[in-house]
Amino acid sequence: MEAFVAVATELHFARAAERLVIGQPILTELVRDLERELGTPLFTRTTRRVALTNAGAELLDRSKIILDEVAAATAAVRRIAERDGGTVRVGITPPVAPVLAPHLRAVLAGEAPDVSVRLNWLSLPALAEAIQEGQIDVAITCGRIAESDGVISEEFCAEPLLVGLRPDHRYVKREQVTLTDLAHDVLGVSRESLFPAWAIAQRQALEELAIAPTTVDLDATDLAATRWTEQSEVDWIMLIGSLTSGHTTTVVKPIEPPVLVPFTLHWSPEHAQSTAVARFVRATLTAQLPPGWVRRPGHLHYRD
Repeated sequence: MEAFVAVATELHFARAAERLVIGQPILTELVRDLERELGTPLFTRTTRRVALTNAGAELLDRSKIILDEVAAATAAVRRIAERDGGTVRVGITPPVAPVLAPHLRAVLAGEAPDVSVRLNWLSLPALAEAIQEGQIDVAITCGRIAESDGVISEEFCAEPLLVGLRPDHRYVKREQVTLTDLAHDVLGVSRESLFPAWAIAQRQALEELAIAPTTVDLDATDLAATRWTEQSEVDWIMLIGSLTSGHTTTVVKPIEPPVLVPFTLHWSPEHAQSTAVARFVRATLTAQLPPGWVRRPGHLHYRD
């Protein structure tokens, strides 16, 4: 997997081999072994160019998270062995995973290196139950989620909403798109049974703009719906920057007026009494955000 990520990042086998300090033939064989195991090509190769396939793009996002988890697990075990620091169990919904969760983990590593983070991917209903029952310490969700008994919820950051158009859509030459112009086109939406948090966030954005386009459920089972253009009845989809990776046939446009998709931090004071959890919450609420993200006005960061 490390070999695959190196090639997928460099898009060049020789540079990737250099980066890993191994021979190029060994690297090539490692990638081929992975492709054989998965039963699908991960790259298209010519004498001049290496490019990711759709399967490769999907695996790249997941591989980075897996390798981060392995590194974090290794570091956590070492800290525990040295009787140093604690662990924060963080539940996240899928839209948090590609960008925000790794960023916050890196922030905490800089501010509190003795605290480790254990990420748990959960659906929204399971996540709400887990935090109330103390199975996780902190939760981060996409969209505006109502507070539940004994749980503090804080909308602390947001990512701008984007639209994805077909390459032949009439608006592809525009620098930005007004969603009211798309109100009569068919919108493809994620199935709520698969990705409830992202489905709720999309619905909230439509309500905020007071538009109600015709919608159809996307057949795609990946969060980013990278192959949505294969559904001929769909004219457009909604995206955020975190979900644009792997969209090779989608024309992504910003919208006007801007709409922000909020991300919410949840924690239960009753179940989250450790110093490690308190440090994670504070680091999250005061962290510098990834490029393109915005701070939600009025949250705790502004009341320090």
